[in-house]
Amino acid sequence: MTKTVTLTINGESKDYIPVDSIPAQTIEFTGEQTLASTLIGKKVIVRSRNEGVNAGIVVLADHTGIQLTECRRIWYHKPKDTSVSWYEGVATTGISSDSKVSCTTEKTIIEDYSVTICGDEAFKSIMEIKPHAQG
Repeated sequence: MTKTVTLTINGESKDYIPVDSIPAQTIEFTGEQTLASTLIGKKVIVRSRNEGVNAGIVVLADHTGIQLTECRRIWYHKPKDTSVSWYEGVATTGISSDSKVSCTTEKTIIEDYSVTICGDEAFKSIMEIKPHAQG
C-alpha cells in the first residue's frame, strides 16, 4: 500500500503521497512494436524533404524510412474544404479537383519523414483524382 502523509497548510489538512513512496516501474522494450510499425496498413499522407508530399498505404516503416503502396505524389494540393489548409486539410476533407497528383505506384522513402493519418473518404478522393502528366 502507498504511504500517505497529512500536511496542514493555512489550517487546511490534506493527505499527500510522497514521491519516494511510489514504487518505480520498469518498462522492458522488446522490439516487437515501434511507433512507426503501428502505421502499417494505414492510409496516410507522408511528407519528406526530398520526396515531397505523398499519399499511400504503409507497408513498412521504421526510423530509417517508410514504404508505401497505392502511392501518389501530391505536388500541388488544396483541400476539398477551403476552410482548412495544407496537406492536413487534404487528409481530413479530401483533395480539390484542381490539385495535381502523380499516377499510382509503390514508393520507398529513405529519409526523415512525417506522417498524417488520412481519413477513408479523403484517401478515396486522392486515389480517384485524375493523374496530372508533366508536359
